[in-house]
Amino acid sequence: MNTIRIAQAQINPTVGDFRGNIDKIVSNLKKAISVQADIVTFPELAICGYPPEDLLLKQKFLKDNRKALQLVAESCVGITAIIGHARESNQRIFNSAALIHDKLLVAHYDKLELPNYGVFDEKRYFSPGDKCLVFDFNGIRIGVTICEDIWVTGSKTEECMTHSKADLTLNISASPFHAGKYEIRKKVIGRFAKVTGAAVCFNNLIGGQDELVFDGGSLVISPDGTVLSAASRFEEDFLVTDLRFEPSGKPISDRTTTTDVTALQSTQPQRRIPLLNRPPRYMDTVEEIYETLKLGLRDYCAKNRFSSTVIGLSGGIDSALTAAIACDALGSENVTGVTMPSRFTSGETLSDAVLVAQHLAIRLISAPIEKILKSFMDTLSDTFGNGPLGVEYENLQARIRGAILMTLSNRFGCLVITTGNKSETAVGYCTLYGDMAGGFALIKDVPKTLVYELALYVNRRAAREIIPRTTLERAPSAELRPDQKDEDSLPPYSILDSILKAYVEDDKTPDEIKGYAPEIVRSVAHLVDINEYKRRQAPPGVKITPKAFGRDRRLPITNRYTNDWLEGDS
Repeated sequence: MNTIRIAQAQINPTVGDFRGNIDKIVSNLKKAISVQADIVTFPELAICGYPPEDLLLKQKFLKDNRKALQLVAESCVGITAIIGHARESNQRIFNSAALIHDKLLVAHYDKLELPNYGVFDEKRYFSPGDKCLVFDFNGIRIGVTICEDIWVTGSKTEECMTHSKADLTLNISASPFHAGKYEIRKKVIGRFAKVTGAAVCFNNLIGGQDELVFDGGSLVISPDGTVLSAASRFEEDFLVTDLRFEPSGKPISDRTTTTDVTALQSTQPQRRIPLLNRPPRYMDTVEEIYETLKLGLRDYCAKNRFSSTVIGLSGGIDSALTAAIACDALGSENVTGVTMPSRFTSGETLSDAVLVAQHLAIRLISAPIEKILKSFMDTLSDTFGNGPLGVEYENLQARIRGAILMTLSNRFGCLVITTGNKSETAVGYCTLYGDMAGGFALIKDVPKTLVYELALYVNRRAAREIIPRTTLERAPSAELRPDQKDEDSLPPYSILDSILKAYVEDDKTPDEIKGYAPEIVRSVAHLVDINEYKRRQAPPGVKITPKAFGRDRRLPITNRYTNDWLEGDS
């Protein structure tokens, strides 16, 4: 029985940072050599970062991919590596995995299954491969796959791994997070292992890339679908696993659909100190969402070279949660809060904003807006004429606050983090160039009911009160007019969020959404539909649900489709 030692380098590359990505890969190659690994894998498109999007349309970018891969290959001394990269051949581009053995580029595997749904649009850029890659290593049959290849039931990859009687499938991935995705992955990989009768080493990307967060969680799964070992989530890791196989000694049968690779031999000794497997650590949904938000913000700042941030602290729960996550991700010294009271700001919310700043040990700036608001209204008084003030007066307050935050951003070079949640964004309960003004919308995909759960988690995690009890208990309000409450304009958030999930994430029509008054459902759906223009102008933010606004849900702004257009027609 042969033992093979597989190292999985779960790294956090940056899109387009070839030098930085090469350094990470080479560092992990050295680590793999030091632990006497036979094979080391790196995530999908590790050379250039994922997803590179329209950078792939630049010839120089593809040329740099080739050069970077060559430089990495020179460091593969005495080891076999599987490295994801973008490959150009005959004017076509492939999402590819390079098989490198002792500095020699032995073969390429081009991804067969290209996802083209949700956040993925790989068919825009890549051509599908036409052959599987199964190679012999010390008498062990090993197949190479990339992400989606193992997700599609009955795929060519699945058929190939089964017919070639592979002992082990190496899968390099860039599988982004949404709540519950980790458990889905385990089931998908387990199913593939059972169908093909091969163990699977799944190596997933880690890190934030604009709206997407890749949560790592690389896995080793046995042929019966059992998790043998697991890497950490939400951080870089290096998972090393010993696997034992009985070599068959038979040639790989189907050469017509499989890239022909000369059998490879390990340079490592068969007798090594055995390694202990690492069990996965359980995370509940709230914890994994919190870690996703933290990682997404941390990487957005680091990869875009922002060292400091500024947040409007209203005394409400959204801004308090945003500030707490920012401090955890970036350090309190890199977060500044700004309170911008008006005549409608209650003493309680103002004092809560001060308390949050104290609890988080962040700098707090006070910038009252009353004089600025009066100046605006004096300027516009003749134009407005007589009559009561309405939404224009409310939105003006929000826009003054947005202007203050953006001015501070310009002055000090800090990133403005907006504080609007998914519930507000969905129905347009937000102000363009006001509370939507900023560089990163951290909680834009977090429903309001989940905001409360995350806020409670922040306090539990700290074992002390970070977000004041009064903030948690007070009825939500924009405080833009006297005695204003969110529920004056919206259904209770428990109802609103349920309707939004059904309409936005599950794509149900209003008539298909049961359990609520039909007029409320139709009103919510109407608000979602007419506010697409606002969402199109919102900053990017972390995706945490199965369908987020933006990359996931793409609807035309100019759109007269209604859900009931056939009503009354014969």
